[in-house]
Amino acid sequence: MQLLGTESAFAVLAKAQELEATGRSIVHLEIGEPDFATPAHIVEAAVAALRAGSTHYVAAPGILALREAVSAFLERTGRLSAGADRVIVTPGAKPIMFYTILALCEPGDEVLYPDPGFPMYESISAFSGAVPVPVPLREENGFRIDPEELERLVTARSKLLVLNSPHNPCGSALGPSECEAIAELALRHDLVVLSDEVYWAIRYGGRHASVLELDGMPERTVLLDGWSKTFAMTGWRLGFGVFPTPLVEPVTRLVVNSVSCTSAFSQHAAKAALEGPWQAVEEMVEEFRRRREVIVDGLNAIEGITCARPEGAFYVFPNVRELGISADTLQRRLLEECGVACLAGTAFGAHGEGYLRLSYANSVENIESALERIASFVKGL
Repeated sequence: MQLLGTESAFAVLAKAQELEATGRSIVHLEIGEPDFATPAHIVEAAVAALRAGSTHYVAAPGILALREAVSAFLERTGRLSAGADRVIVTPGAKPIMFYTILALCEPGDEVLYPDPGFPMYESISAFSGAVPVPVPLREENGFRIDPEELERLVTARSKLLVLNSPHNPCGSALGPSECEAIAELALRHDLVVLSDEVYWAIRYGGRHASVLELDGMPERTVLLDGWSKTFAMTGWRLGFGVFPTPLVEPVTRLVVNSVSCTSAFSQHAAKAALEGPWQAVEEMVEEFRRRREVIVDGLNAIEGITCARPEGAFYVFPNVRELGISADTLQRRLLEECGVACLAGTAFGAHGEGYLRLSYANSVENIESALERIASFVKGL
């Protein structure tokens, strides 16, 4: 159990809520979830399914109608052409990470993952007996993987490469040239790729680029996605993976052994989300774009802080090195002294030192309040 890490966001949230219980005013910029309600037509689909009796076990990989809807959605949006037989639906997207690593990695196999990056990549890899190998994301490279640096980290034990685009925590996104170079490397070194694209819909210009678009990659890539971020459905716990055919049966066995299946009625809601109107998603992304401008401009106006403009997701990853204190200390002091809850960059790996992650999944009013508090704190340093 000591091999398992955790998500610092939940620890910071708990501390922030303790302070709120004492009457303190806290601005929450730590949790990575949309602050929008699930669209009404999705909720109604779940209610209708419950009333129709969808309260029993269903097939382990998901109901066929939903897997067909996932396949059609990916085809319609130009992301991937794959049959429903390659789709597996899970309670949230994290199981896709777990199942992929458990199905592929023997003890000692190496998993290459982005650092800074979602902390579960390292945690799950270590728990499975694999060796996590961080691939640095550097600000001077736009917080994108440098294919040349990646290649220097590949060894004979390298089995799996994890990609995340748009990226948590940096808000960066891979471009076509990086995807081409990474795909060529994966093919040459016989790497399987786990492409985490849960923020696919939340991007601010330019089309989404993925290694799945390149010849030879769909056969060696697991696509990870879900409903949490795109449709503001974090509490519904719905994710899916599209697997190369040889992995479908082993991963289905892992589903049977761990969760049996994903809740029946929620899968009908998931189908309604994929097939229903897109307006709510567009409006949410547009509001995130507006908030992005407010928080980036506000942070860059504070002496000692610089902040790149994210290309996707709803996070900023400002550089705070000039302030002269560690990221962990800064995170703690901002919460305790200013009432601003955010995360140290080191919560996402050693290469996050000198940075903070702030989620702008909050109102413009609250973001502006947080900026005022941070500016006042920095001025007093």
